[in-house]
Amino acid sequence: MLPSIFGENLFDDWFDFPTFRDLQNVDRKLYGRHAPHEMRTDVHEHEDRYEVDIDLPGFKKDEISLDLDGGYLTVRAAKGLDKDEKSKEGKVIRRERYAGSMSRSFYVGEELTAEDVGAKFENGVLSLTLPKKEAKKLPEHRRIEIEG
Repeated sequence: MLPSIFGENLFDDWFDFPTFRDLQNVDRKLYGRHAPHEMRTDVHEHEDRYEVDIDLPGFKKDEISLDLDGGYLTVRAAKGLDKDEKSKEGKVIRRERYAGSMSRSFYVGEELTAEDVGAKFENGVLSLTLPKKEAKKLPEHRRIEIEG
């Protein structure tokens, strides 16, 4: 057995050829094998608001969008490769930067408006502030009589 200081297996880095199975997950290849673990989120509850911190390492502010529709807040992040990049010397034999997009939606209630949401992006972390809104009160429970 070889020590796994090179990742999961010593030969993974050298013989990691794409397969048909990999082609099915092209949109999830933003950060290679670790893409499903990205966009980690922490939610903190306070008396008057919620604070949501979403990890988006490697993204710029203009690559992130927030949409509020039908009570759902959707965070989208998309990244493309710069094809004009050239190395100073030699040729590129392996590239570990991927292009792709990811999104995540949260139900925040239909009472919330876009003006209520505060957003700040700093050091790869998107911080959202969502005020607690009082939900619409449901009508009192009344019995409905059945005729017949």
